[in-house]
Amino acid sequence: MSFLVELWTFMKVRKKFWLFPVMFMMVIFGGLLVLSQGSAVAPFIYTIF
Repeated sequence: MSFLVELWTFMKVRKKFWLFPVMFMMVIFGGLLVLSQGSAVAPFIYTIF
């Protein structure tokens, strides 16, 4: 959890708010990858792409 606090502090101090959407999308795609590994949800995820 401290990593997220440090990341937020870095973005706030350095005015790098454009990094937030990039990080958000990386988390979303990472979650999709985890869900697609041997899951019943996998066929539905493949139809999205």
